[in-house]
Amino acid sequence: MKHALNDPRLSKAALKEVRLTGSLPLPADVQAATSTHMLNADPPEHTRLRRLVSRSFTARRIEGLRPRVEQLTRELLDRLEGRSEADLIDDFAFPLPFQVICELIGLPDVDRDVFRGWTNTMVAGAAVAPEETNAAARAAAEYVAQLLERKRAEPDDALLSSLIQASDAGDRLTADELSSLVFVLLLAGHETTVNLIGNAIYLLLRRPELAAALRADESLLPAVIEETLRYESPVKNATLRLTIEPVTYGDVTIPAGEIVVLSLMSANRDSGSFTDPDRFDPRRPDADGHVAFGHGIHFCLGAPVARLEAQVAVGALLRRFPALRAAVPLEELKWRPGLIMHGPVHVPVRLR
Repeated sequence: MKHALNDPRLSKAALKEVRLTGSLPLPADVQAATSTHMLNADPPEHTRLRRLVSRSFTARRIEGLRPRVEQLTRELLDRLEGRSEADLIDDFAFPLPFQVICELIGLPDVDRDVFRGWTNTMVAGAAVAPEETNAAARAAAEYVAQLLERKRAEPDDALLSSLIQASDAGDRLTADELSSLVFVLLLAGHETTVNLIGNAIYLLLRRPELAAALRADESLLPAVIEETLRYESPVKNATLRLTIEPVTYGDVTIPAGEIVVLSLMSANRDSGSFTDPDRFDPRRPDADGHVAFGHGIHFCLGAPVARLEAQVAVGALLRRFPALRAAVPLEELKWRPGLIMHGPVHVPVRLR
């Protein structure tokens, strides 16, 4: 799988010329403003884009988020005090990473719910009409264009202002590249972390003895998050690729011009890579070999942020509510539909 994820014969850029069945093409200007980003690029263009973005997305900036993540986590848990029940997705796992990424980018408070509505429509797939998807994409693209203009006129300390100023030997991100990056950061920057937090909570509700062990020894927390990433990957499959020449894996040859889906969940349950892979075991020695964040040139740039948020959120939740338990049979939980995201839609719990 790691070879396939980094195989240059499986192209991201070539997919731009492919129209998927049932889809309605976006107008050219909206397509450019939402899709001119690293996930749709191959080297050397991918190399250029990642280099420019990485200059602003530093380890120092990410670690600097910790106090704010801890503060937001406390505030969300404070709102649950006095309640007997809650939905840990809507009340906790969603608002935390969404608030963090909005603040990191510099998206104004008053616009966040509206923008969330647009992006929810854009990623809903077949659940909404293609015309609705296109209308939401246009509205969101127009909003981001206006936001970029404001940030150019009045720069601040947020990531978006830093990205506008980022340069390398005179090279800068274009308007379409900046706009598309906002979409990637907002969608990938919170959707995957919502699932990571939700999946970790789900697994600990299934294994209350592990939750008790975590409360007794929080040094286990990073291992629990890594094993969650492996065992219940927040992303089912990598984004689509297209073969630009025949590709052979094992005894199967995929012709040129075929769309390829790489299953991250399958790779993370591979018995050739993990001992007893269908067992959730944070103490396993090989958990860090997972590909939940991808591999190679498309390895998730926001992985350190997701790990930080998940560790802070899960640890604080367990400390605050030692009697936490599921409010419904866990086998009744509904999981998100679609090809990419993997996580429960809701996790109803009793807090006391």
